[in-house]
Amino acid sequence: MRRLSWFNAVSLTLGFAFLYIPMMILITYSFNAGKLVTVWSGFSTKWYGELFRNEAFLDAAWVTLKVAVMSSSIATVLGTMAAYVMVRAGRFPGRTLFSGMIYAPLVMPEVITGLSLLLLFISIGLDRGVLTIVLAHTTFSMCFVSVVVSSRLVTFDRSLEEAALDLGCTGFEAFRLVTLPIIMPAVVSGWLLAFTLSLDDLVIASFTSGPSSTTLPIKIFSAVRLGVSPEINALSTIMIGLVTIGVIGASLTSKRSIAKRQKDEQEAIK
Repeated sequence: MRRLSWFNAVSLTLGFAFLYIPMMILITYSFNAGKLVTVWSGFSTKWYGELFRNEAFLDAAWVTLKVAVMSSSIATVLGTMAAYVMVRAGRFPGRTLFSGMIYAPLVMPEVITGLSLLLLFISIGLDRGVLTIVLAHTTFSMCFVSVVVSSRLVTFDRSLEEAALDLGCTGFEAFRLVTLPIIMPAVVSGWLLAFTLSLDDLVIASFTSGPSSTTLPIKIFSAVRLGVSPEINALSTIMIGLVTIGVIGASLTSKRSIAKRQKDEQEAIK
């Protein structure tokens, strides 16, 4: 087993310190009794209570969660369909244009995407609100889902589909019963990626949101411009906790799925 060199150990330590020390400071000061976020005044959880009594933050959190679930679900369906077409359809007229349109949001600046969508919604007379944010988030997150799913489809063993077709399945049944269960980890990963991107988005949502559809990142950004409050520290700590739980849960689920697959393969060999 290769030992970790001192250079790699120092680099790893500095990297983790750069990433996680600010988060630890934020979490620590979320339990500060005083209102000043840079002066420790004792341990207290009162700012969490203040946060849950703040209707503006709660409404923004509900809008953000609703938008993230809807946009990531739609983006997962459309991204999976686009990935399947690009990988399985072979060469067809307009393939280059189609793939370029799918991958364009990956390299397009968010300001350009947000402004373009804003002009589109204005031109068709669509009032800005939750619907416009969902459409905008679906537009830019669909390409990420497509990349994740297509990378799994490229390595997919097509003989399994051919066996299902030989046994009497239609093309759709073969996809539903054979292909989709095998690529499901990639589909779920794409959904989680789209969900995370939607939760984190500020720029595009600021162009496409309306007065009654303020998302949580917009609300936090607006509040921070007036000064960081302990309530924001408490909110950020809760978000870090939820993300940590989600990552740990996804990791455990993935390990369990891999272990089950290996066990099934061993039993099939026996």
